[in-house]
Formats: sequence, structure tokens, C-alpha cells
Amino acid sequence: MSPFLSDADAQPPAHIIAQAQKAPSPRVAIARAGADLPMLAAKEATEANMMVPLFTGERDRIEAAAEALDWDISGYEIIEAEGELDSGLAAARACGEGRADVLMKGHLHTDTFMRAAVARDSGLRTGKRFVHIFHITGAEGTGAITISDAAVNVAPNLDTRKDATTAVVGLLHRLGTPRPKVAFLSATESPIASVPSSVAGRELRDWARESIESADFSGPLAFDLIVSPRAVEAKGLGDDPVAGRADAIIVPDIVAGNALFKSFVYLGGGCAGGIVMGAKVPILLTSRADPAAARLSSIALGAIMAASA
Repeated sequence: MSPFLSDADAQPPAHIIAQAQKAPSPRVAIARAGADLPMLAAKEATEANMMVPLFTGERDRIEAAAEALDWDISGYEIIEAEGELDSGLAAARACGEGRADVLMKGHLHTDTFMRAAVARDSGLRTGKRFVHIFHITGAEGTGAITISDAAVNVAPNLDTRKDATTAVVGLLHRLGTPRPKVAFLSATESPIASVPSSVAGRELRDWARESIESADFSGPLAFDLIVSPRAVEAKGLGDDPVAGRADAIIVPDIVAGNALFKSFVYLGGGCAGGIVMGAKVPILLTSRADPAAARLSSIALGAIMAASA
């Protein structure tokens, strides 16, 4: 095993779970729910008073997965659908029609799930770009960093990154951070023409300072200057309002975002709750590799955002 890997047993953030439990339990449409992991997450979140499930997919698989967990789901709705795409569309339409408040990925591929979510007849489009956000807490469930976009937009243009910035600030406000500190990631703290992300970082910083209230912004910043007060001191950036103490990182592309979030999880033992914003309802894009803590964290984020919609 790599000496850099963490063996910490990540815990769901207690304060996020508690905030979700205080909100009205949202109706969560689970796309193709008939498998062990999505059913276990639904059971745990339902028992924690964070959601009311609505299942889509093959009825026999859904009932078998629930029975394996000794969970009586007879009081919950099942929308029968066959296969990945039809199950995804059924769940997305339930949300678009107002029969559910949150859309959650079950046992289907991410591209199929997102194709269903963005389909014109799903009713989930709002005119905003869909952006994915990870809210990652430390191994002990304390401290947090928020990252976008690690799973949906491959090479987001400036407009998409502006939407991501707005969404991140909105999420952090709802989670109780009154003035989030947001950094625009690059490989340098100075705009350099040969490093396009640094030029974009400065443009985004200037736009955000003029356009978004109740938040501080800085960019471009290299990763060490985002997280390390020691690096900030060494490079003389002590007056920067974000450097060394960022609450959120806006990344230039999916490769940077994906590598960064997985570093926090696999090297730092963090718990990553993920949510897609920009649709009519919050979308939970869970992975087969997600531990139970991450799934619960994602559902809690969905409940909090659904309550504020």
C-alpha cells in the first residue's frame, strides 16, 4: 500500500447531518434503486429522518435489495422501469413533475443518469448550467473544503466557472458560512499568458469581487497558497483575504478537480459529499466507490438545499 494513503475511517459531518435533520425530509427519487449500495444509503438516510424515498427501476430487484436489509418499503412508492435509461428518466420526470424534491443516482452509469437529468422532457432544466460540487470534511468530521467541478463539466469555460462560483457561494451560505473565502486554482499566483488558467483566475477573481456579495475571492493561486499559511507567509501574501484559509476552490478543469477531491479523500481521509446544482432540484451523483459516510453526506446536502429552494 502506498505510504501516502490514509487509513482513516471517514465520518459524515455531524453538523451537516444535524442541519439536514432539522429540515423537512425531502422526497428523493432514486434512479434504478435495486442494488445494495443505493438501497443501504436510502435506508440509513430514511431512518435518520433525512429523506422519504421514491424508488424507480425493476420492482423485483428493488424489493429484493430491501428485503436483504430487512427493510419494509411497502409504504413507499415504486415507479417500475426497465434498464438504466428508463429508470433514470422515470426518476428525473418525477422530480420535474414535482413528485420528488431531490434526484439521486442509483445503480446506473453516470453518463446515462446525467443524460436523463438533462433530457428536455425531464423538466429539470432551468437555464443555468449544471455544476458539480464536492463538500469535503476532515477525517474526524470537522473542517471543510469545497471543490467544483470534479465530475460533470470537463473543460468549463468562463461562464460555466462563474456559475460554479455562484453555486459554491450559495451552498456555503446555506451551510452556515456567512462570508466564504473562494480561491481560483492555477499553478501560479500571477497571471502568465503561457498558463491560461492563471489568466482566467485573475479574470474570475475580478468578476466575482464585483458580482457576488458576502464572499471573498482571490486568484490565481497555486494549491500551496490556497491551503498553507506557511507558504503564504513565505511568499509574502499575508494580506490576501483568501490565501492559506480558503473555504472553496474553483478548478480550471475536471482533471484538476477530480485529482484534487480524490487526494483529499484517499490521502487525507476526508468525507466527500457531492451535489449537482443548477437544475430544478438538487442532484446527488454518488459513486459505486463511495463509502456510506459520503453517501449520507450527499443526501444531507440534498436535504438542506431542497429545504431552501
